[in-house]
Amino acid sequence: MILVSSASSLSKPSMMVLSNSSWRLIQPSFFLMGIPGLEESQHWIALLLCVLYLLALVGNITILFTIWTDPSLHQPMYLFLAMLSGIDLVLASSTAPKTLAVLLANAHEIGYTVCLIQMFFIHAFSSMESGVLVAMALDRYVAICHPLHHSTILCAGTIGRMGVAVLLRGLLLLLPFPILLQRLVFCQATVIGHAYCEHMAVVKLACSETTVNRAYGLAVALLVIGLDILAIGISYALILQAVLKVPGGEARLKAFSTCGSHICVILVFYVPGLFSFLTHRFGHHVPHRVHVLLATLYLLVPPALNPLVYGAKTQQIRQRVRRVFYIKG
Repeated sequence: MILVSSASSLSKPSMMVLSNSSWRLIQPSFFLMGIPGLEESQHWIALLLCVLYLLALVGNITILFTIWTDPSLHQPMYLFLAMLSGIDLVLASSTAPKTLAVLLANAHEIGYTVCLIQMFFIHAFSSMESGVLVAMALDRYVAICHPLHHSTILCAGTIGRMGVAVLLRGLLLLLPFPILLQRLVFCQATVIGHAYCEHMAVVKLACSETTVNRAYGLAVALLVIGLDILAIGISYALILQAVLKVPGGEARLKAFSTCGSHICVILVFYVPGLFSFLTHRFGHHVPHRVHVLLATLYLLVPPALNPLVYGAKTQQIRQRVRRVFYIKG
């Protein structure tokens, strides 16, 4: 009776918001569209995503197992690579299973809480991956510019503290995302034009004020990506300066080759990520299906390619992987 009396005193617009808000609580779910405009090709897209996910699983588990079981690889470069592989496994697994279910089994519905958890994992671990790439750039800088002090500067304790700092930054900066979303009211059709729960795609569904959510999302993106790219750029500027002072073309080539795999991984991670971020906020002329497809691939291509890049470019990894499979065979 109290609820009815209170409701009867509300205006009609307030009643509509209350009704829709109550509906959201009774039916706590979103509807993932998948990749709008490409429904006829979704099975081929799902096949591509499935291949990428399998490559990510096999490749990163192999990298982790190889580094874990070989004490000679317990060095800064390979420990950072192990961190990267672990993050890639979580990043791919937080996206691919549900995306494949949407595309192949028409399992479009995702619970409200599950959606917020998926969104948190995607953005938090993307931030962690960016942080690890900065740590790997620092490792390359110390190895080339201060080779005699490399083991002293990047000792096991320092690597552990860097790993904890990367983890905490990702968790603490992205934790407000789901918290701020819980204060929003969704009084329209909760249909997400994506294959997964992306932060801005969910924010755009709200009919309440979203200025804080948008401002915080932009601030985090600029803080994480902006500062990380700046740090990587400074590291490689110093590396380039030091390498150009080295006499002999062969010595320079060897120094550059030690950075080759890391540069490839940086390009694979940041270029599609920046494109997805910019088109989502400013690229209104870009077809929505193109943006969604690239945003989906962005979360699976780096985890799938990173082990292949390091396996092809790093002789120690190739040798240890061959040894592992030879022993198992």
